Amino acid sequence: MTTRQRNKSSSGAAGGQGGAEHGSSPKAVAGGRKRLQFDVLEAEHPQGLTVQQVIDAVTADGEKLTEAAFRKYVQLGLLPQSTRVARRGRNRGSQGLYPVTIVRQIHRLREWMASGLTMDEILRDFLFLRGDIESLRRQLGRIEETARNATDDRAADLELHRALKRSTELGQELIAVLEEMETRLTIRARMDRAAI
Repeated sequence: MTTRQRNKSSSGAAGGQGGAEHGSSPKAVAGGRKRLQFDVLEAEHPQGLTVQQVIDAVTADGEKLTEAAFRKYVQLGLLPQSTRVARRGRNRGSQGLYPVTIVRQIHRLREWMASGLTMDEILRDFLFLRGDIESLRRQLGRIEETARNATDDRAADLELHRALKRSTELGQELIAVLEEMETRLTIRARMDRAAI
């Protein structure tokens, strides 16, 4: 998470309705706690999550999610597809890993559905960029991993290390800008929907 995102996140959680003089609302506090849980989960599993890990993370707070429902959301395009990743060790095969942000996306998806939106409306009005952003995030991650694996730890590769670090930062910044743009478009779609 970039400094700008942290500042935006903390100002958004603290600044809500009611202002600082009355403190944060219970909903804002719960939302902040949920975001922190997502941040911790994403830091612990940067490579992604298996189906079972996704279900365990969602149901840990008492929410319900079956594997069949999860797979249906993926099939309909409401959630991103998994990427096949080789398991370490000889003849271990591969496993499907979902983007680490998928638990956050499930939470957002359920909020939209609870507000009365249909799956078609969610796809049309809110998720038109999400799949592409997640695909870009995975591609940038694969490029970074490949470059990191190809880089020696010798001092001669200092410039290469700097370039890799800079490209990683630029990739994270690009994703943050795209997500901010998606959020603004989502807010606009909600406002348009409320005006009807």
